[in-house]
Amino acid sequence: MTDFEKLYSRYFNDVYLYILRLSGNEHIAEEITSDTFFKAMNSIDSFRGDCDVRVWLCQIAKNCYYTYIKKSNRTEQADDDELSSVADLAPSVAEEYIRREENERIQRILHSVEEPYKEVFMWRVYADLSFKQIAGIFGKTENWACVTYHRARKKIIDGLEEEKHEN
Repeated sequence: MTDFEKLYSRYFNDVYLYILRLSGNEHIAEEITSDTFFKAMNSIDSFRGDCDVRVWLCQIAKNCYYTYIKKSNRTEQADDDELSSVADLAPSVAEEYIRREENERIQRILHSVEEPYKEVFMWRVYADLSFKQIAGIFGKTENWACVTYHRARKKIIDGLEEEKHEN
């Protein structure tokens, strides 16, 4: 088990419960907790050790939650008058082309990702299953499903970066 997996296993529940108390919503708590550990995985090298790891993770989680709230509030505050005054929001042909091209790149990279990462990623993204449901499919723990998903996501992001540098 890697150090990050140990960190994840040890603190996942604490972070999840913290966000659940803030949000009062299990789905939001699960999403924010996932984002928290993804951000922590990408910035673990910047952790200076000035505070307890749990405090550091909860601070990341709190920031993720507040960002989520700000985005939600911006969406909810738009009333019908504002929406009717906004120009056609349908994607332009160019935007649609770029979105399709990006999806094709992700699919190409996803096909090169080994199992179980590929399958876990597909269950999570395309089937919108919770980590608990994915864990049930594989006969594993929720922690395993979340870590596996984030590793798959990291592999795809790395693949996109490699493609970008090659071009």
